[in-house]
Amino acid sequence: MTTLIRRGRRGDDVQERKVEEEDSNKEQDEEGASDCKDMRLTLMEEVLLLGLKDKEGYTSFWNDCISSGLRGGMLIELYLRGRVVLEPATLRKKRLIDRKVLVKSESPTGDVLLDETIKHIKSTEPPETVQSWIELLTGETWNPFKLQFQLRNVRERLAKNLVEKGILTTEKQNFLLFDMTTHPVTNTTEKQRLVKKLHDTVLDKWINDPHRMDKRTLALLVLAHSSDVLENAFSSLPDEKYDMAMNRSKDLLDLDPDIEGNKPNACEMIWAVLSAFNKS
Repeated sequence: MTTLIRRGRRGDDVQERKVEEEDSNKEQDEEGASDCKDMRLTLMEEVLLLGLKDKEGYTSFWNDCISSGLRGGMLIELYLRGRVVLEPATLRKKRLIDRKVLVKSESPTGDVLLDETIKHIKSTEPPETVQSWIELLTGETWNPFKLQFQLRNVRERLAKNLVEKGILTTEKQNFLLFDMTTHPVTNTTEKQRLVKKLHDTVLDKWINDPHRMDKRTLALLVLAHSSDVLENAFSSLPDEKYDMAMNRSKDLLDLDPDIEGNKPNACEMIWAVLSAFNKS
């Protein structure tokens, strides 16, 4: 009799634990879903969104940096997703700028541009450095035999992704001699979220230590600067806060990539991309 009662209680305890575990798992799934929603844009899409004029729907005609910035974003995005790595440092190849990009995983990312980039990196022998890949993917290479690695219509393809995600729309604009497809911003909430994230990072939530920053936010700062769209994100700030934001960003971006990239828990690819842009 007593034994039966104890078994019943033990069974009740097991059942209660199962319910608690299911509730806990459900909460974690909901948190994960929330995180995915916040992270649903790739770094390339975020950079393009920052560079687009809201109403006009195109980037500045004078901006000749954004193409290479987007390619740098692809390398960082692949690194953060565990698809590529930098070769291990050696005495001969200690600097980030000298280390080759290697494929770690060929599994599909769900993004056509990223998957194309993985195929290019895998098919190249010997491997290339970060700086070389940025030049190859933009088509700015001196070697005519490597022009097949150029990724074409990147801005247009990224804009179409943002249209599908309900952030941009598609229109036609007439510029006297030609018609151009433009992509005005329709979901300003998403762009405001990006801008606020950058504002918080360099103002209210300033850490003054890049290795304690969220890696995607640090990457966005580096890429926005390299793509010449960082000032767009800070243009709405009052003069005093604008100066503070720009000065703190400059202090961060003036750090030595080789020193920072070799620190514990550093995201090597972010610093390698910054090093490549510093050298170019």
